Amino acid sequence: MKPKKRILIVDDESFFRSILLDALRGDYDVIEGGSGDEAISLALEHKPNLIIMDIEMPTRDGVNACKDLKGLAETSHIPVVLLTSRSKKEHLILGLKAGADDYITKPINLPEVIARVDAHLRPKDYYSELEHKDLLFVLGLLENISAIRSPMAILRLIVENMKDVINVSRCSIVSINTDGEIFVKASSDLKNNEEIKLDLSKYPEIRESLESKQAVIINDVKNDPLMETVRDHIHGLDFNSIIVVPIIKKESVIGTFFLRTASPLKDGITVRVHKLCQLVANISANVLENAILFESMKTAQEYFEDMAVRDGLTKLYNHHHFYNRLEEEFSRAIRYNSPLSLVFFDVDDFKRVNDTYGHTEGDKVLKQIGHFMKNVARESDIAARYGGEEFALLLPNTTAAGALDVVNRLSTIIREYQFENLHGDHITISSGTSTVVGKNLDSYEQLVRLADEAMYKAKKLGKNCVSQA
Repeated sequence: MKPKKRILIVDDESFFRSILLDALRGDYDVIEGGSGDEAISLALEHKPNLIIMDIEMPTRDGVNACKDLKGLAETSHIPVVLLTSRSKKEHLILGLKAGADDYITKPINLPEVIARVDAHLRPKDYYSELEHKDLLFVLGLLENISAIRSPMAILRLIVENMKDVINVSRCSIVSINTDGEIFVKASSDLKNNEEIKLDLSKYPEIRESLESKQAVIINDVKNDPLMETVRDHIHGLDFNSIIVVPIIKKESVIGTFFLRTASPLKDGITVRVHKLCQLVANISANVLENAILFESMKTAQEYFEDMAVRDGLTKLYNHHHFYNRLEEEFSRAIRYNSPLSLVFFDVDDFKRVNDTYGHTEGDKVLKQIGHFMKNVARESDIAARYGGEEFALLLPNTTAAGALDVVNRLSTIIREYQFENLHGDHITISSGTSTVVGKNLDSYEQLVRLADEAMYKAKKLGKNCVSQA
């Protein structure tokens, strides 16, 4: 009998150590420690095959302990899996830089932990049943999907390739959302971007894999007890065997996915097919994680870039971005001999609003006006908060008559709106417009000056009106 492989669990909270100890000690020899210093001494003494260590510990934390372990010749080869809170991503980055091989987020998911431990401690000959063509396939698949940043494109490529290499009638990747709804995200027999919602009660093999977090293999669909409840639904189908493999690595990041294949082969799901599916599922998890993190980082970057050019209160473009776009649009209008109009308007008697109702209510008025501007503006228009209670609306390909129509509609909307907590008081605006058409103006500064002068003229005319330059 082979000796059990040894795992060192290090966490200053005995509660977490006990959870992991109970889950792992049946299959592994588990030792435990409560600090970063103990991690070093126990690793040197017992030479474990794997170390699972919490990042946040007093005195010497997991990051520094990992760095020290990777710097020692006796322990540098030992895989280190760090435990970290989902909200402490900066700690995780430091841990990975320190040489950690993997991470698990708290609160921990025991089936996920077991699957990850098994993967790290898998014997070297685990994949010996794979054929030469399988290894070439896996290398080619990994190379292809690693270059892709779209999670959905990765899923489609996996199912298309898997169908051919293991000769199955269908290969799918399904996902289960937080409400327990199941969707086919990609399948070898579906068109690109097509998604189908399934009834989980009709797929007991997926439900079983979901509950156990283990691969489910059925080699006799018509007689397997697991399929008893759906026997009538599968009658006449052209497959005899099914394998469902959970893609559970980094489930907190990528969600709940399963690789499912259905095969007509008489010899069913062989060890080779099982392990090839498992290997592809593991590869898929890693690549999906990278793609999803990249996508989320890209989304976050775009969000922060967008916020940098917007006014914090109204979410309209700010003064600086307005001038950048104004210069671009003016140059375009001159180049292509197209009209460009500018609207300036100021909220009438806004100081009275602040003095009477307070600045908080005044801010609500400005935010609502910003909302109205977004509704009136076209996609090509640039709506901006110019400063204080002054606003600007840049209208490409818009004549003077078109600008007048836009500002009249906006004025009416604002004037007739009943603002909350203003006790029946109504808000009006004074507006000015200017237009460049042909080469009647020399610069965008002139366009601004004329619109500004027209706005102040509207103020002098009694407010609540529009003046055109």
